Amino acid sequence: MLDRLETRPGARKSTKRLGRGTGSGLHKTSGRGVKGQGKRSDGAPVRLGFEGGQMPLVRRVPKRGFTNRDRQENEIVNLAALAVFSDGETVDVLALKAKGLIRGSGAPVKLLGNGDPPKKLTVKVHRVSKGAQTKLEASGGTVEIVN
Repeated sequence: MLDRLETRPGARKSTKRLGRGTGSGLHKTSGRGVKGQGKRSDGAPVRLGFEGGQMPLVRRVPKRGFTNRDRQENEIVNLAALAVFSDGETVDVLALKAKGLIRGSGAPVKLLGNGDPPKKLTVKVHRVSKGAQTKLEASGGTVEIVN
């Protein structure tokens, strides 16, 4: 049985035989094109972004600003968005995701004070602005900070 096994048709391809005369279809330059660093015998692979000695684009373009490596991204929810919840309901991260108010990326959720709190709600989030907390507590709701 094993002596009759064969590879499937097309499974084994022969390599390109370069530089074997004009009849091969790959004569003269052997598929390398004409002139230049990549056409030479050593192949001369160059690093990403190398422009042949010309000043590279990444160095020509002016640099501006600053990127803080310690920046903490938050999922933002405004008080006005909490109108989708009914009176006396508990609003936590899972409830916000279920209603489509946050993406659920795993980032901390922060409640901001844009708009008016619609009802008496218990909100459990990671962070709250002072304005949002005072508005929510004034309307009879409560805020719990979770970690």
